[in-house]
Amino acid sequence: MTTLSTTKPVMKKLPEVTLAFWIMKIAATTLGETAGDLFSQTLKLGYFLTTLALFLVFAVTLVVQLRSARYNPFFYWTVILSTSMAGTTLSDFMNRDAGAQYLSGGATRLGWGPQGLGLGYPEGAAILVSVLLLIFLGWKLSGMTFRITEIVTFRGEALFWSAILVSNTLGTSMGDFLSDSSGLGYLGGAALVTGALLVLLALTKAPAVPNVLLFWIAFVLTRPLGATAGDLLTKPAAKGGLDLGTAGSSAVLLTVLFGLMGYAHLKERRAAAWEFAEPGAEAVRAQEEVRR
Repeated sequence: MTTLSTTKPVMKKLPEVTLAFWIMKIAATTLGETAGDLFSQTLKLGYFLTTLALFLVFAVTLVVQLRSARYNPFFYWTVILSTSMAGTTLSDFMNRDAGAQYLSGGATRLGWGPQGLGLGYPEGAAILVSVLLLIFLGWKLSGMTFRITEIVTFRGEALFWSAILVSNTLGTSMGDFLSDSSGLGYLGGAALVTGALLVLLALTKAPAVPNVLLFWIAFVLTRPLGATAGDLLTKPAAKGGLDLGTAGSSAVLLTVLFGLMGYAHLKERRAAAWEFAEPGAEAVRAQEEVRR
């Protein structure tokens, strides 16, 4: 027999994982790729200076998210976008250098500061995987849940956003490797990642595979999908891209993302109004979740 709790529910800070969630994640990570390239390459600010600026943006958006009393789609997805942009330029700074393959028009420099560490995609990915595993290990040892809908503490959110920033940077490295070095090209890389995501979707039906594990793998993989899709949109036709440009592509993607954020915000307001009008609504919904 299932009993209903009479305790006051804790306000959720993070979204439900639905199809709309994944669509917004892909839109945000694709925009992160095109916008990051817009600042660092098109505007020629360079990877180093752009990364510093975007980390400042990330810090500001994260403070707003952490101070919010409950889930707000505009706050949450703005942080996701800022981590995607910062992850794009940080990955480029780690993996690239001032080599001719990364600079165009005979340029020898790209912006102010160091041009890049030139670690290469395998070495950069190995470092990022190690950092991400350390974050997850610390998360596991803390005893806090990995389920994002159950993260309600400041410490839990701090671990979550640390993992998001590193996973988005790692995903950029994976996407750039698929696009630039694997021989698959932009479309082939996007198709490969899409296929892997479909396999993960099928595995959600397998009881032996934890859905939390599948979520985090999918969360990492949507970033290389965004990276390859962003390259496909912006790179020259001679390299296999659609040559739509970083500015135009970013503007369109930003419009799409803000439209989705507005729709999500409207849904949250309607849900909050319904819960306020029906005092037992939260308990009823919890019971329905148990029955499912």
